[in-house]
Amino acid sequence: MSREQCESSEPWQSYAAAAATSGVIVRELLTLEDLHDAAAVLGRIWGTPDKPPMGAELLRAMVKAESYVAGAFDTEHPEAGLVGVCVGFHSAPAAHAMHSHIAGVTDAVAGRHVGFALKLHQRAWCLDRGIDVTEWTFDPLVSRNAYFNLAKLGACVAEYLPDFYGSMTDAINRGNESDRILVHWSLSSPEVARACAGSPVRAAVPAGAAASWVQVPRDVAALRRSDPEEARAWRTKVRDQLKTALDAGGRVAGFDKEQGYLVLPPEGDLLP
Repeated sequence: MSREQCESSEPWQSYAAAAATSGVIVRELLTLEDLHDAAAVLGRIWGTPDKPPMGAELLRAMVKAESYVAGAFDTEHPEAGLVGVCVGFHSAPAAHAMHSHIAGVTDAVAGRHVGFALKLHQRAWCLDRGIDVTEWTFDPLVSRNAYFNLAKLGACVAEYLPDFYGSMTDAINRGNESDRILVHWSLSSPEVARACAGSPVRAAVPAGAAASWVQVPRDVAALRRSDPEEARAWRTKVRDQLKTALDAGGRVAGFDKEQGYLVLPPEGDLLP
């Protein structure tokens, strides 16, 4: 596929629209200078400037291995430079998948949907290379991330992973068990294409389904500061409800900002 054909495809058009709305441009980070900047930005976002979650040396190796290392640059305020980073590496070759390990944006562009532009750039980049699925993990208690991943992007819950990373030392996760939800993002599915074009996936209960909702705190970051014990209680509650449902063959069918995760039972279980 030529460069012109790539840029005119639906994934690249969706990215271009998101980037224009956000006032950024996303590009691969290839130079050592870019990679040092990326490590510094990740260190600021995760509150560990002296020990960023990914250093320039590791990012350099990932670029050499043809993994995905990209950054968002502020076009509304060019002096701000790099304001977001997204990094992914390839899964097993037969899976035609990528594991998106880390993504974040600075406080300077909060509310401008820069993360959406970053993920749409990653989607287009992957599809150009025959990668059909991207996966990543997120903290199930963070409501805004759950909505972003499941509604805005159209990803699907694949697995609940208790204390996946073990004890973490960054400012965001310190002192908390690192439970994660693994999502799969089917990059070429019609539902994902619609979400990337600006139509989020609604959490709707199918007719007759014995559905339930698993609520999460509205702002778990604030709760961890004001009442750490209550935050830990939420962790246990959500883990028990979601993992039990998934282990029994149920599935998470979406996320609603007010009601939380929509959980459906195994196929065939309907209301009487």
